[in-house]
Amino acid sequence: MRLLFLGDVVGRTGRDAIAARLPDLIEAYGFDFVIVNGENASHGRGLTEPHFELLRDAGADVVTLGDHAFDQRDMMTAIARHDTIVRPINFSEGAPGRGAAFVSGRRGHQVLVVQAVGRVFMPPMDDPFRAVEAAIEACPLGVQADAIVVDFHAEATSEMQAMGHFLDGRATLVVGTHTHIPTSDHRILKGGTALLSDAGMCGDYDSVIGMEPEEPLNRFLTGIPNNRFTPAEGEATLCGVAVETDPATGLARKVSPVRIGGSLAQALPDFA
Repeated sequence: MRLLFLGDVVGRTGRDAIAARLPDLIEAYGFDFVIVNGENASHGRGLTEPHFELLRDAGADVVTLGDHAFDQRDMMTAIARHDTIVRPINFSEGAPGRGAAFVSGRRGHQVLVVQAVGRVFMPPMDDPFRAVEAAIEACPLGVQADAIVVDFHAEATSEMQAMGHFLDGRATLVVGTHTHIPTSDHRILKGGTALLSDAGMCGDYDSVIGMEPEEPLNRFLTGIPNNRFTPAEGEATLCGVAVETDPATGLARKVSPVRIGGSLAQALPDFA
């Protein structure tokens, strides 16, 4: 089975890149299941229902969110209508939506997608480790799930890596999102779980984590907000990770970074 995970989509340029490139990428590499983090897809903060539908139409089987899950007000109700939108599982008990989704892929594979948000340098949240563990114990890899993907939306790479080791042998892929900067530590852990600390973003890298530089610079230099952050609109780089699984176990057999278009060095899936 071949899985593709794409990091935080940022603004119009990120959405346009997904719409233009993802269908061909799926066809060229035979991806069976695609997950896209869409939590910055709408104006750089949150996700609207029409933009979710755009990502879905381009080929996303599941769209994950993050700490900006409900910044766009229509997502408060839209998330109840779409069982392939996943917000952090360790949000407060009353949060709308779901933190895990069990979804059929293109060729009938059953994939569990779980998202959690970290606690280091982030707003107070419930324990992400135990929340994710409960979800995967209810739907174990190799028993009910052909693959399990955990999107860990966190600030600290140490916390991201800790989640990978915590789930080693129990998940197919643990991948970090949120910082918008792709790391180069993709690997398969001893127990067979693929880990990438941060997938990066699908956005314009001639920016400050996807935003036009002027306002971030102003705030760093003066400490005084002047304007809203505005998503940069140059050519986006699609950033993420591709995994090929062992059909007997659902664990990772190959893992490759993905960087396509824009200003970053290119990286394509290393599949035979």
